[in-house]
Amino acid sequence: MNTRADTAEDTGTPMPPVVDRAVWQAELDALRVREKAHTREGDAIAAARRRLPMVEVAAATPLTGPDGEVTLLDAFEGRRQLIAYFHMWHAGAPAEAQCEGCTYFNGQVRELSHLHANDVTYATFCEGPYEESVRYRDFMGWDVPWYSVRDSAASLLAGRRPDMFHLVCYLRDGGRVFETYWTNGRGVEAMDGSFALLDLTAYGRRETWEDSPAGWPRDRSSDAGPMRTRGRPTSQWPRLEAGRSDDLGPATG
Repeated sequence: MNTRADTAEDTGTPMPPVVDRAVWQAELDALRVREKAHTREGDAIAAARRRLPMVEVAAATPLTGPDGEVTLLDAFEGRRQLIAYFHMWHAGAPAEAQCEGCTYFNGQVRELSHLHANDVTYATFCEGPYEESVRYRDFMGWDVPWYSVRDSAASLLAGRRPDMFHLVCYLRDGGRVFETYWTNGRGVEAMDGSFALLDLTAYGRRETWEDSPAGWPRDRSSDAGPMRTRGRPTSQWPRLEAGRSDDLGPATG
Protein backbone atom coordinates (compact mmCIF):
# COMPACT_ATOMS: atom_id res chain seq x y z
CA MET A 1 0.00 0.00 0.00
CA ASN A 2 1.26 3.47 -0.87
CA THR A 3 0.80 5.60 2.25
CA ARG A 4 2.24 8.75 0.67
CA ALA A 5 -0.25 11.43 -0.31
CA ASP A 6 0.41 12.00 -4.01
CA THR A 7 0.64 15.54 -5.32
CA ALA A 8 -1.30 16.79 -8.33
CA GLU A 9 1.16 17.85 -11.02
CA ASP A 10 -0.96 20.73 -12.24
CA THR A 11 -1.53 22.48 -8.89
CA GLY A 12 0.86 21.00 -6.36
CA THR A 13 -2.12 20.22 -4.15
CA PRO A 14 -1.78 17.02 -2.08
CA MET A 15 -4.05 14.12 -3.05
CA PRO A 16 -5.09 10.88 -1.36
CA PRO A 17 -2.68 7.94 -1.70
CA VAL A 18 -3.08 5.69 -4.74
CA VAL A 19 -3.70 1.98 -4.03
CA ASP A 20 -5.10 -0.98 -5.92
CA ARG A 21 -8.87 -1.48 -6.06
CA ALA A 22 -8.94 -4.32 -3.51
CA VAL A 23 -7.18 -2.23 -0.86
CA TRP A 24 -9.37 0.78 -1.66
CA GLN A 25 -12.57 -1.30 -1.40
CA ALA A 26 -11.48 -2.81 1.92
CA GLU A 27 -10.99 0.63 3.46
CA LEU A 28 -14.27 1.83 1.99
CA ASP A 29 -16.07 -1.20 3.45
CA ALA A 30 -14.64 -0.40 6.89
CA LEU A 31 -15.86 3.19 6.58
CA ARG A 32 -19.30 1.98 5.46
CA VAL A 33 -19.80 0.32 8.84
CA ARG A 34 -19.40 3.71 10.50
CA GLU A 35 -21.65 5.37 7.89
CA LYS A 36 -24.43 2.88 8.60
CA ALA A 37 -24.09 3.46 12.35
CA HIS A 38 -24.31 7.21 11.71
CA THR A 39 -27.48 6.71 9.65
CA ARG A 40 -29.08 4.57 12.35
CA GLU A 41 -28.23 7.17 15.00
CA GLY A 42 -29.80 9.83 12.80
CA ASP A 43 -32.94 7.70 12.57
CA ALA A 44 -32.99 7.37 16.36
CA ILE A 45 -32.64 11.13 16.80
CA ALA A 46 -35.48 11.72 14.32
CA ALA A 47 -37.62 9.25 16.28
CA ALA A 48 -36.92 11.19 19.48
CA ARG A 49 -37.76 14.43 17.69
CA ARG A 50 -41.16 13.01 16.75
CA ARG A 51 -41.78 12.37 20.44
CA LEU A 52 -41.06 15.90 21.62
CA PRO A 53 -43.87 17.86 23.28
CA MET A 54 -45.02 21.09 21.66
CA VAL A 55 -45.90 24.63 22.65
CA GLU A 56 -48.87 26.67 21.45
CA VAL A 57 -48.26 29.91 19.58
CA ALA A 58 -50.75 32.56 18.55
CA ALA A 59 -52.40 31.45 15.31
CA ALA A 60 -53.38 35.07 14.62
CA THR A 61 -49.77 36.34 14.69
CA PRO A 62 -49.62 38.83 11.80
CA LEU A 63 -47.39 38.33 8.77
CA THR A 64 -47.11 40.44 5.63
CA GLY A 65 -47.44 38.66 2.28
CA PRO A 66 -48.23 39.55 -1.33
CA ASP A 67 -51.82 40.39 -0.42
CA GLY A 68 -50.96 42.41 2.66
CA GLU A 69 -51.48 41.28 6.24
CA VAL A 70 -52.24 37.63 6.84
CA THR A 71 -51.83 35.35 9.85
CA LEU A 72 -49.52 32.54 10.85
CA LEU A 73 -52.44 30.19 10.36
CA ASP A 74 -52.88 31.45 6.77
CA ALA A 75 -49.25 30.57 6.01
CA PHE A 76 -50.11 26.85 6.36
CA GLU A 77 -52.05 27.18 3.07
CA GLY A 78 -54.53 24.65 4.45
CA ARG A 79 -51.93 21.96 5.12
CA ARG A 80 -51.38 20.35 8.50
CA GLN A 81 -47.73 21.27 8.99
CA LEU A 82 -45.52 24.26 8.22
CA ILE A 83 -41.74 24.59 8.01
CA ALA A 84 -40.59 28.20 8.20
CA TYR A 85 -37.09 29.50 7.57
CA PHE A 86 -36.43 32.81 9.34
CA HIS A 87 -34.30 34.70 6.85
CA MET A 88 -31.99 37.35 8.35
CA TRP A 89 -32.25 40.78 6.77
CA HIS A 90 -30.14 43.94 6.77
CA ALA A 91 -32.77 46.64 6.24
CA GLY A 92 -31.76 49.33 3.78
CA ALA A 93 -28.63 47.46 2.69
CA PRO A 94 -28.01 46.59 -0.98
CA ALA A 95 -28.29 43.07 -2.32
CA GLU A 96 -24.57 42.38 -2.09
CA ALA A 97 -24.63 43.10 1.66
CA GLN A 98 -27.44 40.66 2.47
CA CYS A 99 -26.76 37.50 4.45
CA GLU A 100 -24.72 34.99 2.45
CA GLY A 101 -25.70 32.14 4.78
CA CYS A 102 -29.44 32.71 4.41
CA THR A 103 -28.98 33.15 0.67
CA TYR A 104 -27.08 29.86 0.56
CA PHE A 105 -29.54 27.79 2.58
CA ASN A 106 -32.84 29.32 1.49
CA GLY A 107 -31.83 29.14 -2.16
CA GLN A 108 -31.54 25.36 -2.05
CA VAL A 109 -35.18 24.72 -1.17
CA ARG A 110 -36.67 24.43 -4.64
CA GLU A 111 -39.06 21.56 -5.38
CA LEU A 112 -41.93 21.87 -2.91
CA SER A 113 -44.30 19.26 -4.35
CA HIS A 114 -42.76 16.46 -2.27
CA LEU A 115 -43.37 18.43 0.93
CA HIS A 116 -46.89 19.29 -0.20
CA ALA A 117 -47.60 15.60 -0.88
CA ASN A 118 -46.82 15.00 2.79
CA ASP A 119 -49.19 17.76 3.91
CA VAL A 120 -46.31 20.16 4.69
CA THR A 121 -45.95 23.78 3.56
CA TYR A 122 -42.57 25.50 3.34
CA ALA A 123 -42.31 29.28 3.64
CA THR A 124 -39.70 31.95 4.19
CA PHE A 125 -40.31 34.28 7.12
CA CYS A 126 -38.07 37.21 6.31
CA GLU A 127 -37.11 39.48 9.16
CA GLY A 128 -37.05 42.54 6.89
CA PRO A 129 -39.77 44.66 5.28
CA TYR A 130 -41.84 42.85 2.69
CA GLU A 131 -41.46 45.06 -0.38
CA GLU A 132 -37.69 45.34 -0.05
CA SER A 133 -37.04 41.70 0.77
CA VAL A 134 -39.40 40.22 -1.82
CA ARG A 135 -37.42 42.05 -4.49
CA TYR A 136 -34.44 40.09 -3.29
CA ARG A 137 -36.40 36.84 -3.61
CA ASP A 138 -37.37 37.80 -7.15
CA PHE A 139 -33.80 38.81 -8.05
CA MET A 140 -32.61 35.40 -6.87
CA GLY A 141 -35.35 33.67 -8.84
CA TRP A 142 -36.84 31.85 -5.87
CA ASP A 143 -40.52 30.93 -5.90
CA VAL A 144 -41.06 29.87 -2.30
CA PRO A 145 -43.87 31.55 -0.34
CA TRP A 146 -42.41 34.72 1.19
CA TYR A 147 -43.65 36.67 4.21
CA SER A 148 -42.29 39.51 6.28
CA VAL A 149 -42.22 38.90 10.03
CA ARG A 150 -40.44 42.14 10.83
CA ASP A 151 -43.05 43.12 13.42
CA SER A 152 -43.72 39.64 14.81
CA ALA A 153 -40.34 37.87 14.85
CA ALA A 154 -39.79 38.68 18.52
CA SER A 155 -43.01 36.92 19.54
CA LEU A 156 -42.59 34.01 17.13
CA LEU A 157 -39.03 33.48 18.33
CA ALA A 158 -39.74 33.95 22.02
CA GLY A 159 -36.62 33.21 24.05
CA ARG A 160 -34.37 33.37 21.00
CA ARG A 161 -32.52 36.11 19.15
CA PRO A 162 -34.97 37.43 16.56
CA ASP A 163 -32.27 38.80 14.24
CA MET A 164 -30.75 35.39 13.60
CA PHE A 165 -31.62 32.62 11.16
CA HIS A 166 -33.82 29.81 12.49
CA LEU A 167 -35.63 26.81 11.04
CA VAL A 168 -38.95 26.21 12.80
CA CYS A 169 -41.58 23.48 12.45
CA TYR A 170 -45.26 24.06 13.23
CA LEU A 171 -48.32 21.81 13.49
CA ARG A 172 -51.89 22.99 13.39
CA ASP A 173 -54.98 21.46 14.91
CA GLY A 174 -57.93 23.19 13.31
CA GLY A 175 -57.45 26.86 14.14
CA ARG A 176 -54.74 26.30 16.77
CA VAL A 177 -51.01 26.38 15.96
CA PHE A 178 -48.18 24.68 17.83
CA GLU A 179 -44.40 24.90 17.52
CA THR A 180 -42.94 21.39 17.53
CA TYR A 181 -39.22 21.91 16.78
CA TRP A 182 -36.66 24.56 16.01
CA THR A 183 -32.97 24.71 15.21
CA ASN A 184 -30.31 27.13 14.01
CA GLY A 185 -26.57 27.12 13.43
CA ARG A 186 -25.53 23.95 11.63
CA GLY A 187 -28.98 22.51 12.26
CA VAL A 188 -30.22 24.36 9.18
CA GLU A 189 -27.98 22.15 7.05
CA ALA A 190 -31.11 20.02 6.75
CA MET A 191 -32.05 22.49 3.97
CA ASP A 192 -28.78 22.02 2.12
CA GLY A 193 -27.70 19.56 -0.54
CA SER A 194 -24.40 21.10 -1.56
CA PHE A 195 -22.55 20.51 1.71
CA ALA A 196 -23.85 16.94 1.86
CA LEU A 197 -22.42 16.30 -1.61
CA LEU A 198 -19.14 18.05 -0.81
CA ASP A 199 -18.79 15.89 2.30
CA LEU A 200 -18.55 12.87 -0.04
CA THR A 201 -15.61 14.28 -1.99
CA ALA A 202 -11.89 13.93 -1.33
CA TYR A 203 -11.43 17.58 -0.35
CA GLY A 204 -14.75 18.01 1.52
CA ARG A 205 -16.08 21.51 2.11
CA ARG A 206 -12.60 23.08 2.23
CA GLU A 207 -13.54 24.78 5.50
CA THR A 208 -10.84 25.70 8.01
CA TRP A 209 -12.54 23.78 10.85
CA GLU A 210 -12.64 20.45 8.99
CA ASP A 211 -10.35 17.62 10.04
CA SER A 212 -8.44 17.08 6.79
CA PRO A 213 -4.89 15.89 6.06
CA ALA A 214 -2.12 18.46 6.19
CA GLY A 215 -1.90 20.48 2.99
CA TRP A 216 -5.49 19.81 1.92
CA PRO A 217 -6.97 22.84 0.09
CA ARG A 218 -8.94 25.32 2.14
CA ASP A 219 -11.19 28.14 1.01
CA ARG A 220 -9.26 31.34 1.50
CA SER A 221 -11.52 33.73 -0.40
CA SER A 222 -13.18 35.14 2.73
CA ASP A 223 -14.33 34.34 6.24
CA ALA A 224 -17.63 33.25 4.71
CA GLY A 225 -15.95 30.52 2.68
CA PRO A 226 -17.86 29.39 -0.41
CA MET A 227 -21.00 31.32 0.54
CA ARG A 228 -19.50 34.68 -0.45
CA THR A 229 -17.40 35.37 -3.55
CA ARG A 230 -15.90 38.69 -4.64
CA GLY A 231 -17.90 40.66 -2.10
CA ARG A 232 -21.31 39.08 -2.74
CA PRO A 233 -23.26 35.99 -1.77
CA THR A 234 -21.92 33.50 -4.31
CA SER A 235 -25.23 32.62 -5.93
CA GLN A 236 -25.90 36.25 -6.86
CA TRP A 237 -23.29 36.19 -9.61
CA PRO A 238 -25.17 33.93 -12.07
CA ARG A 239 -28.24 36.15 -11.66
CA LEU A 240 -26.26 39.28 -12.46
CA GLU A 241 -24.62 37.57 -15.43
CA ALA A 242 -28.11 36.69 -16.68
CA GLY A 243 -29.01 40.39 -16.60
CA ARG A 244 -31.26 40.45 -13.56
CA SER A 245 -31.51 43.64 -11.56
CA ASP A 246 -30.46 43.53 -7.91
CA ASP A 247 -32.13 46.88 -7.14
CA LEU A 248 -34.08 46.42 -3.91
CA GLY A 249 -35.84 49.76 -4.21
CA PRO A 250 -35.71 52.72 -1.81
CA ALA A 251 -33.67 52.06 1.29
CA THR A 252 -35.72 51.39 4.40
CA GLY A 253 -34.69 51.48 8.02
